[in-house]
Amino acid sequence: MNPIYMDHAATTPTDQRVVEAMLPYFGEIYGNPSSLHGFGQEARAAVEAARAEIARFLGAKPTEIVFTSGGTESDNFAIKGTAWAKRKRGNHIITSAIEHHAVLESCRFLEKEGFRVTYLPVDGDGLVAPADVAGAITDQTILISIMHANNEIGTIQPIAEIGRIAKEKGIGFHTDAVQTFGHLPINVDELNIDLLSASAHKLYGPKGIGLLYIRKGTKLTPLMHGGDQENGRRASTQNVPGIVGFAKAAELAAASMHEEMARLTSLRDRLIRGLFERLDGIRLNGHPTRRLPNNINLSVESIEGEGIILSLDMMGIACSTGSACTSSSLEPSHCLLAIGLPHELSHGSIRFSLGKQTREGDIDAVLEALPQVVGRLRAMSPLYDQKNLKEREESR
Repeated sequence: MNPIYMDHAATTPTDQRVVEAMLPYFGEIYGNPSSLHGFGQEARAAVEAARAEIARFLGAKPTEIVFTSGGTESDNFAIKGTAWAKRKRGNHIITSAIEHHAVLESCRFLEKEGFRVTYLPVDGDGLVAPADVAGAITDQTILISIMHANNEIGTIQPIAEIGRIAKEKGIGFHTDAVQTFGHLPINVDELNIDLLSASAHKLYGPKGIGLLYIRKGTKLTPLMHGGDQENGRRASTQNVPGIVGFAKAAELAAASMHEEMARLTSLRDRLIRGLFERLDGIRLNGHPTRRLPNNINLSVESIEGEGIILSLDMMGIACSTGSACTSSSLEPSHCLLAIGLPHELSHGSIRFSLGKQTREGDIDAVLEALPQVVGRLRAMSPLYDQKNLKEREESR
């Protein structure tokens, strides 16, 4: 069987058309975009063309796009940059309990500097309630940061409503759109977004390049100091090949987005239905319908998720237990705990994230392989034996 890759939420293969667009900027057009001579200005023109392409994708102005090294830097820049720039106005930040660690750790860092952070709870499907956001606002609130869609369970948040609350109160609104940029339609005005993080490698672009959308008039203190690149907002020589590749990936995504959304949603739902028909003792994590088109996150009773992942990998199927950034940790997912799962069920979670190369045959292969793996691991699991014994005793 050919290897099957179902971990696109962690990263995606770079599209060959993206690679081809990038190639000239490794050798033929190699100038520094900050240089005044022709070599530099040719590279600068490519950067600005890419900035304009990505701005169109977001319904933004080119001057509102700042290129970074990826989603983590963008999240840090949005949160720390806002906090430092607005320290005299207030010291309170609102976020959610299920944000990516790039957001959560930035907030925890700021707490050590005297900022206050409210970590909003979510419901059993992973949704943040807009009413909770409104209720948490104080006269010291300077930023609200709620992710567009969760990287583990795929739940899509009511971003437009939350953004409208922030706008009415005159508070900056940031969203981590790393999982949605290139996969869902995004218009920063319609969604009331002031700051948005994205990363190219999640949409078949290169690694090491991301962006932060900064609405005109939004004040941020730069994280990086040195040159005056990116209009003085992010010092460092621009990654020209990466920027060109990012724009090409966005262009390709825009051309096929709606068709791909429909195709992946159909495959996703087919896999979910098939697994529930073949397995007992499983739980779908995240909202049943308000979720990313490519995301399936399941908890399997009585066995560890790592055992499932390794067994499937030996069968040529790659998936994950959650976020790639924390996959080596033995701690249960903070996201799954936040939606109310007990520790033992959180440890039994697996995530399939589909992509452009996923086909019906791949879904069939998982539907055949996963029940075999679960059956074999449960046969060796003392937890499963105890569960069956307890159920037999309760039925007497």
